[in-house]
Amino acid sequence: MNTERDTLPVRGIVGETETALSYVWRTPARRPRKQPFDPVASSTGQGGLVRTDRARLERIVARVPEVMVKITGRTKGAQHLLSHLAYITRDGRLPAETEEGIVLTGREGLGDLQARWIDDVALDNRRRSDGTVSVNMILSMPPGTDPTKVRDAVRAFALDAFEGRHDFAFVQHDDEAHPHVHLTVRALGYDGRRLNPRKADLHHWRERFAEELRLRGVAAEATPRRARGRVRKAEHGAVRAIRERGVVPRVDRLAREAIVREARGEGALERPWETRTAERQAAIRGQYRATATELAQSSEPSDRALADRITAFLSNMPEPSLQRHALLRELADLAKAARIDRGAETPLIIDADPRSTEKNR
Repeated sequence: MNTERDTLPVRGIVGETETALSYVWRTPARRPRKQPFDPVASSTGQGGLVRTDRARLERIVARVPEVMVKITGRTKGAQHLLSHLAYITRDGRLPAETEEGIVLTGREGLGDLQARWIDDVALDNRRRSDGTVSVNMILSMPPGTDPTKVRDAVRAFALDAFEGRHDFAFVQHDDEAHPHVHLTVRALGYDGRRLNPRKADLHHWRERFAEELRLRGVAAEATPRRARGRVRKAEHGAVRAIRERGVVPRVDRLAREAIVREARGEGALERPWETRTAERQAAIRGQYRATATELAQSSEPSDRALADRITAFLSNMPEPSLQRHALLRELADLAKAARIDRGAETPLIIDADPRSTEKNR
């Protein structure tokens, strides 16, 4: 079986060499800073795939749960920090664990934690008045995941990522269906450098968190959206909250106005990013397809079975759809419904607020 494609280093968008298949799973951003725990994937296994790539491919086509690591905000001052620590510990009702493994409970424990971090803020005379004091994040898994294993995985991840470099504290919440842990990391490191994670760092953290979960017997993966055929970003929480109140967010209104202008033929814009997105999706799907083709030619039953699973995975991948595509479909549906209600000869008055169109029907 020809294995050249899977072991040949290729030049990716990050400017570094990597295997063709692993490139599919890289976040489309600069690589994170080199970490001491970065794995080295050099040996090959069945089907000519790098062993780590094959294991990951097996998990992806099986659609194991995806982890979430999300930066929820940054505290900007002493009072902001006190409020955040009180929030994640529910005013001391939930225990907090520090990088030293000390578990602080109750209001007394909360007071000790707050006093320690506030003292550190006071000693940071190089911080600007609006500078970041702590980086706050949430790590979670879907409902049904063992909460204890999630907490243990967060502890291991935080120690690997920040021990010996940054103070941190984490608190587990069990008031929602999906188990999740709040992790707060002091921005100023022991060496004087500040924590300022990039997009690629966040993706790297997702991979590390997923790895710690797997070590504890929890099926988990951390792939970028593009590797699963999804190209639209997740909806911003603030925008979703505005929409749930029955108000059309400004960003939605502006997007619809642009679509209406385009439908009227008024100033259509060039969108080179859409072309790049389509090309990237075609390359990703082509890589999956090429991998399946080679595995299907193998004499090993396990390789051929994996090829079948990859093919099924591809057939179920959603078509690449951007927000503009969804809005165009929405506009077409409104126009079609209006023609049915009013008659084909009656013109439709289109408004950027979908509720206005609904009222005119």
